[in-house]
Amino acid sequence: MTITYFQAILTGFVQGITELFPVSSLGHAVLLPAWIGGSWSKFTSNAESPYLPFTVFLHFASALALFWVFRKRWIELIAAGLGSAKKRKTEAGRVFWLLVIATLPVGIIGLVFEHDLRTLFAKPLAASIFLTINGGILFAAERLSRKRLDPVIGSANHEIAEHITPKVAITVGFGESLALFAGISRFGVTTSVGLLRRLSHSVASDFAFLAALPVILAAAVYKIPEALSSQYASMRPQMFVGAGVSFVATYFSVNFLVRWFKTRTMYPFAIYCFVIGIASIIRFM
Repeated sequence: MTITYFQAILTGFVQGITELFPVSSLGHAVLLPAWIGGSWSKFTSNAESPYLPFTVFLHFASALALFWVFRKRWIELIAAGLGSAKKRKTEAGRVFWLLVIATLPVGIIGLVFEHDLRTLFAKPLAASIFLTINGGILFAAERLSRKRLDPVIGSANHEIAEHITPKVAITVGFGESLALFAGISRFGVTTSVGLLRRLSHSVASDFAFLAALPVILAAAVYKIPEALSSQYASMRPQMFVGAGVSFVATYFSVNFLVRWFKTRTMYPFAIYCFVIGIASIIRFM
């Protein structure tokens, strides 16, 4: 099996858009081939499919784009985090270590269970059900959280350091692990936790962007050697084309979302998940 340039471009575009939208890129990676059908459907049903190593490349490109958008912020956080280890404690340093704490649970669970969960639940019907559940998570977070659409007083680091405790960071890490189920959005779960901790939409999404990068990057780097193996050498040009499209799409989608959450909510994404999820359940039952 191989992946054509058209398939690489379309899949890279969808991956780049959905990676940081709260609608689950993994769920779309499962549902897109199933909806199109034909040779596409073999991507997730054929054990010899190169689809998994191909999507690894796309995730790596998304991680690079996410880092590029927040590069200045990450440099600040890393410097402050290392400085806080030498007793120079700052709000940025506290945010850095909260991100480290949040990454540990999802990293450990991912290493242990990722293969089994992908084998069991990376099916169109399962992804459809989890995408619908994802819509419920987003809707519930909006309903249960107190709306704070007014401008935040102080920096995002100050808001995160004030409202996110180490215990909550661990909860975020376990919540991010739900994204191992195709259809559940890592970004959506993290933003929902932030909202329930009374962060504004802008700051909650900011924390979600930061928390997403280590997980996406680590998962991609872990599987890159397999994607670069000689077994997939003939498909490498398509991988790089798809990765380029994914990088550009992720870059623009992140910038769009940063502006969106300054004044808007997750309700439209919840509705989208309900509509696509329920339609897919009907389609694949």
